[in-house]
Amino acid sequence: MESGDTSLDRAVKQWLQYDKNTKTASLVQELFKEGAVEALKQYFSSRMEFGTAGLRAAMGPGISCVNDLTIIQTTQGFCCYLEERFQNLKERGVVIGYDARAHPPSGGSSKHFARLAAAVFIGKGVPVHLFCDITPTPFVPFAVSHLGLCAGIMVTASHNPKQDNGYKVYWENGAQIVSPHDKGISKSIEENLEPWPESWDAEGALKNPLLKDPYQEINTQYFKAIQKHCHHRDINKSSEVKIVHTSVHGVGHTFVQSAFKAFGLHPPYAVEEQKDPDPEFPTVKYPNPEEGEGVLTLSFAQAEREGATVVLANDPDADRLAVAEKQESGLWRVFTGNELGALLGWWMFRCWKRESPDAAAVKSLYMLSSTVSSKILRAIALKEGFHFEETLTGFKWMGNRARELLDQEKTVLFAFEEAIGYMCSPAVLDKDGVSAAAIAGEMTSYLAMKKTSLSRQLCAIYEEYGYHISSNSYFICHDKDVIRGMFERLRNHDGGKDSYPTACGRFSVSAVRDLTTGYDSNQPNNKAVLPTSRSSQMITFSFSNGGVATMRTSGTEPKIKYYTELCAAPGDSDVTQLKKELDDLVDAIVENFFEPEKNKLQPKP
Repeated sequence: MESGDTSLDRAVKQWLQYDKNTKTASLVQELFKEGAVEALKQYFSSRMEFGTAGLRAAMGPGISCVNDLTIIQTTQGFCCYLEERFQNLKERGVVIGYDARAHPPSGGSSKHFARLAAAVFIGKGVPVHLFCDITPTPFVPFAVSHLGLCAGIMVTASHNPKQDNGYKVYWENGAQIVSPHDKGISKSIEENLEPWPESWDAEGALKNPLLKDPYQEINTQYFKAIQKHCHHRDINKSSEVKIVHTSVHGVGHTFVQSAFKAFGLHPPYAVEEQKDPDPEFPTVKYPNPEEGEGVLTLSFAQAEREGATVVLANDPDADRLAVAEKQESGLWRVFTGNELGALLGWWMFRCWKRESPDAAAVKSLYMLSSTVSSKILRAIALKEGFHFEETLTGFKWMGNRARELLDQEKTVLFAFEEAIGYMCSPAVLDKDGVSAAAIAGEMTSYLAMKKTSLSRQLCAIYEEYGYHISSNSYFICHDKDVIRGMFERLRNHDGGKDSYPTACGRFSVSAVRDLTTGYDSNQPNNKAVLPTSRSSQMITFSFSNGGVATMRTSGTEPKIKYYTELCAAPGDSDVTQLKKELDDLVDAIVENFFEPEKNKLQPKP
């Protein structure tokens, strides 16, 4: 068959020439024979874009999917880029980890992809520390730092649907890559598309002396490192509080059990139906604890059976943590990412203060959060005297900033993002749901001993530092032109450049920051301080009533996300009025800022 599209025909023929996976090759051959041009275009029209989040896409054939060939091509590009950047790459090496995802129709799995990636590096004489079994994502950045490696790769799609997989990259500093590495790696991938003969030899790589298994050492050293954040062993052993944990069919069960043991905590009750890895995720529609109650239904049932009052949930690669608590009414409260950030930030500072004899040391203490997250840490910092910084969205920014501060001999105590990501230990410069689970377990035990609860402690935090009420959601949109048009309309509101709306319904706009273009009305010369990126959309509106709203696109999903927060002064405890004011603001934003594109957007399910 000839499709009439020469570039498509050329891409398909090149694929069949390169691909040695019989399942994906035969899928493409069948489509080619059938003349399925639209399906072939879907698989071959554009290559997966390698960005600062690495890769994430569906598993299947073609250059737009995650498969044996695209994993090899990506790793070849990454390997060549590392060779350019590190003269000692062949002495130091890299680490590769993987989760439990698999896709039988295309013969793909995270384990198999990790072995192919190892074969690429070993073929070039680069030592590879390949985990022999599934691990949480945090083990990879920990291994990069602990073993002094040049880079790390984690094969995972985190909380994405079961058909997806991904390729996450860490630099030698133990943090995720940021620009310009993404562009350099992307260029290098394009220059190294033809598979090297040894890149397919995963079996040979497993027998090569350059291959090492770091599992035992990292498993031991990681738990030793996070033990430093255990502050109440006496309470932990005597605590009567019962906790349920779910790994949502991911990798987290074994490791959270070990973390609780390292902290001297009673092991949490596991949700039996979800504790073992299962790439089909049979009990949930989306394996994302951030979605709340739907994912936690089985956890609540288990808690009722055991008489437990707190539920902890990890996403499938165990880098995120969700927490829920049974209320006196008998209903369950799922804490938002911002609320849990407030609780963990308060707890980390309280434990630090209790054990820090030098009052002046607070001046070298830092906490971080992303720009779309609650500013509760800023309020605590203002009162307690430590430093707070905000970064761009994503732990790649917080991890790299944390590394800079640590190199300046500062103490980075805590960092979080509202998407239930928490960094409670500088041993891992990324979000870590395993250490966060143990620390949340210890905090819960302490509060239970004090005859109080997480919910009551959260109220106490807000009473002391000011209520921070947030409301976040998203719209789904698969049309990039619609998304671009919406943001361009907002930044050209009155027909001229940088003419943003001055009001949203009854709410007056007091400031605008556009991190796509670099505009910030609060700064001298209207120039933003935070880094900007034209490849993603992000505008923040501040309102005269103290409200803040940010709208941004997602780097890994077809979503327009919006984040809103209303901050009150300490002592202003009229929560009902604050919530109503925020609800009204959200309604006004949806009505005024999203309305022209509304019929082309799907609301959050």
